[in-house]
Amino acid sequence: MSSPLLTEQQGAVRVLTNNNPGMRNAISAGLYAALPQALREAQDDPSVGAIVLTGAGSFFCAGGDLTQLALRHTLAPAQRREKLENLHHLVRALRDCSKPVIAAVEGGASGAGLSLALACDLLVVARDAVFSMAYVKVGLSPDGGATAFMAEFLSRQLLTELCLTGDRISAERLHSLGPVNRLTDPGAALAESLVLAQRLAQGPQRANARIKTLCRHAHHADLDTQMELEATLMVESQGDAEAAEGIGAFLGKRAPDFSITRQANGSTRTP
Repeated sequence: MSSPLLTEQQGAVRVLTNNNPGMRNAISAGLYAALPQALREAQDDPSVGAIVLTGAGSFFCAGGDLTQLALRHTLAPAQRREKLENLHHLVRALRDCSKPVIAAVEGGASGAGLSLALACDLLVVARDAVFSMAYVKVGLSPDGGATAFMAEFLSRQLLTELCLTGDRISAERLHSLGPVNRLTDPGAALAESLVLAQRLAQGPQRANARIKTLCRHAHHADLDTQMELEATLMVESQGDAEAAEGIGAFLGKRAPDFSITRQANGSTRTP
């Protein structure tokens, strides 16, 4: 039986591949356990500076496995909720990982697959990819944080339309709305993601984790709350070996080497 998640190291980048191509990489039972574990391992490995999440074959993720979801009709509500929390745990694992996570999207993403893509920090997407909040087409309502993620860049009216119709939205339009960082030619999303990931991987890992924390809270915090968080993390950063290296390199007119600071000052976990 094939592994639900393939892992490959390319320099300082850990590539994680959802491996269910026969079902357009619908989320398998094995992925619920394998992906959070792989993210924890990458986070705790100082040789890993960034992570790329992609799907095997020609599609990022088709969302939940409907053959499994059909069986939940017979379960008690508490049992359904318990199973649903597996998805929410997966989404939180992506969102909370302290290292930059880039989604390399070919083909597209629908349902919970769209949630997985939007839970990543950056999106690199093939121009011909399509996205859909497809839940309504099978009589379901969204989960996995889909409406929360989409509400960060869509009006209430457009979000409601996409959820009520399940209509597809193109990569080009999603790019124009904000969440897509790079558009690529079809078949080039992974290669472009690796270029971006290798660049990020050379940066200061603990500063990157603090930046991720700030960006995660910025859309939901008022100015005073956000400035307080900025102040807390800046004070930490100023005492970090990464800052000593970065400032010293700038003043010395040389490129910083943050690899020498990997073991100093402790964990890179997101506060």
